[in-house]
Amino acid sequence: MNYVQAVEAPERNIGQIKIYDPAEAFAGMAAAGKIAAGCLDMLAKEAAEGVTTGRLDDLARQYVFDHGATPACVFYRGYRHTLCTSLNHVVCHGIPGDRVLRSGDILNMDVTVIVDGWHGDTSRMYAIGDVPRKAQRLMDITYEAMMRGIAAIKPGATVGDIGHAIQSFAEAERTSVVREFCGHGLGRVFHDAPNILHFGKPGQGEELKPGMMFTVEPMLNLGSPAVKVLNDGWTAVTKDKSLSSQYEHSVGVTEDGVQIFTLSPAGIDQPHKLAG
Repeated sequence: MNYVQAVEAPERNIGQIKIYDPAEAFAGMAAAGKIAAGCLDMLAKEAAEGVTTGRLDDLARQYVFDHGATPACVFYRGYRHTLCTSLNHVVCHGIPGDRVLRSGDILNMDVTVIVDGWHGDTSRMYAIGDVPRKAQRLMDITYEAMMRGIAAIKPGATVGDIGHAIQSFAEAERTSVVREFCGHGLGRVFHDAPNILHFGKPGQGEELKPGMMFTVEPMLNLGSPAVKVLNDGWTAVTKDKSLSSQYEHSVGVTEDGVQIFTLSPAGIDQPHKLAG
């Protein structure tokens, strides 16, 4: 895969890896990331028994507009919501609606905002009421797997290094890594090159260079890694109905490592730990 300077490339996915000027892009991405992460902070106080996922979506949309941003997912490929709300065995892209949260549920909320053309994309897990120990453990492993993948990011490393760091930890903890969905390039384009696989071998795949920006968003299952997409065209679920968990950050490659754009302003990057 070729690399191209972002200022010379059209604002669409052209199958080339865009290299942004960190002095310009990283400030814009941090601003977008802060609003996206702040939205998830706000939702930590709202995700509770008796609340519908549609209500959480309404709150997220209002928060994004109140902070001068635009919800990236609204009208994206026909999608009509600010959030994706993925419950229990839903792997990703769950659609908000009338589903009432119940004690024992685990919920991923995924939000992307646009600020001055920059995209901030992040998701977290939330525990509703008293969740089983196996669910709590799955969420803990998923977060740690994501952070291990992020820790592998530096100039000269490869996409395979990220995937290997995630896969080797997740499988050692007896969870499985979903293959059908991956992280993606990000910046002034919502979904861009390269794909960031959450499995792989060290040294393989595209080389990481300063100015690259992308998401790291592993999805781990308690059972088989196999998934299927429901008839709505969005909702992906585990085939064996085992629990699934996901965490996501947007990051940029620096001269000597990585910058995370979507850290929680309130310091609650793991809101599932606040429950129970």
